[in-house]
Amino acid sequence: MLPAFPWIGLLTLAGAIFVSVTSEFLPTGLLPEMAAGLGVGVGTTGLLVTVFAGTVVAATTPLTTLTRRLSRKRLVVVVLCVIAVANVLAGLAPTYGVLVAARILGGCAHGLFWGVVASYPTYLVAGKRLGRAIAITAAGGSAAFVLGVPVGTAIGHALGWRAAFLMIGAVVIVLAAVVVVFLPPVEHRAPLATGEIPLPLAEDRSLRGVLLLCAAIVVLMVGQNTLSTYIAPWLVQVAGMPVSAVPTLLFVFGGAGAAGLVLAGVIADRVPLRGFATMVLVVLVAGLVLAVSARTTAVMLVAFTVWGLGFGGVPALLQTRMMRTASPRVRGLAGALQTTAFNVGIGGGALLGSMLLGTSGLTALPPAMIGFLAAGLVLAFAPELARLRVTRALLAE
Repeated sequence: MLPAFPWIGLLTLAGAIFVSVTSEFLPTGLLPEMAAGLGVGVGTTGLLVTVFAGTVVAATTPLTTLTRRLSRKRLVVVVLCVIAVANVLAGLAPTYGVLVAARILGGCAHGLFWGVVASYPTYLVAGKRLGRAIAITAAGGSAAFVLGVPVGTAIGHALGWRAAFLMIGAVVIVLAAVVVVFLPPVEHRAPLATGEIPLPLAEDRSLRGVLLLCAAIVVLMVGQNTLSTYIAPWLVQVAGMPVSAVPTLLFVFGGAGAAGLVLAGVIADRVPLRGFATMVLVVLVAGLVLAVSARTTAVMLVAFTVWGLGFGGVPALLQTRMMRTASPRVRGLAGALQTTAFNVGIGGGALLGSMLLGTSGLTALPPAMIGFLAAGLVLAFAPELARLRVTRALLAE
């Protein structure tokens, strides 16, 4: 008989993810106000997002490796407190330089946070229910985009951008207290068998599969963000939608993504590989429709919604696959590498989209997305294809 499903612990993790992701993307809705308040250009203020993402990429794996022996629960609490401090410092920052320093501090904490949280569900549930558990925790990230960032932006517009950072800092402290009370502690160190010699992490047999999956994550996220980063101008200039309709369309896209995440929670434990392939193929078809029928409003709206639905579950399915690929000994490292891969893909997609805008224009973005998603899908199945070739070779002997 399976133990009771740890709803409270997983929902607590989802809440922590919600405030962390909201904190990460809060500046995106407040760039003009922040630029005016600090006396710098909007473009310069926008670099705060780049600095944060770059810090996450650089710091996640080293910090996760250095802290791999520490209690997972205590580390979550400490990291949330650091995120709260970073937000308070941002809200009080007298100069742009101090604000950059606050974002660097927040980026370090955010990267370590994900290095811990990505693998935490594997210690709370049995393997057969892991997909469902990860989908629940991932809902915190989806809620941040659908609710957290818009509410934070509204607070910033009403009370000033500094108030928005100070308030999110206070909310993070509240979530840290919730974690202390409701998140179950876990034993994350894999016990050695009798006579077994501890091996360096680099010699773990599952690490090759982890690295291949990280490469697939980078390619898939580059494809997704090549178009999604510039979706607002694409909707207006290519699809011919009025500017006033963009917020509503983005809300629909986020809602469809949330539905896709629920679907991922259903299929992740039943048909994980076929479910993942199907959702990526759905995005590919939607991208193809967007590329050829952007000016047909009804068709474009359906494809746009289907795109959100399909990709909404992909990150959770990738995370589930990562945790099943990694051995218990390297799950913390796998979570850190996964976080790095996602951030490299997000930044790389935005950069590629910017380059295409300068050479080919907005119409080149959907075809680029299709190409990278197709390549990422093939790469994601590289470990299975390799194992299949070995099996066939053995059978042929």
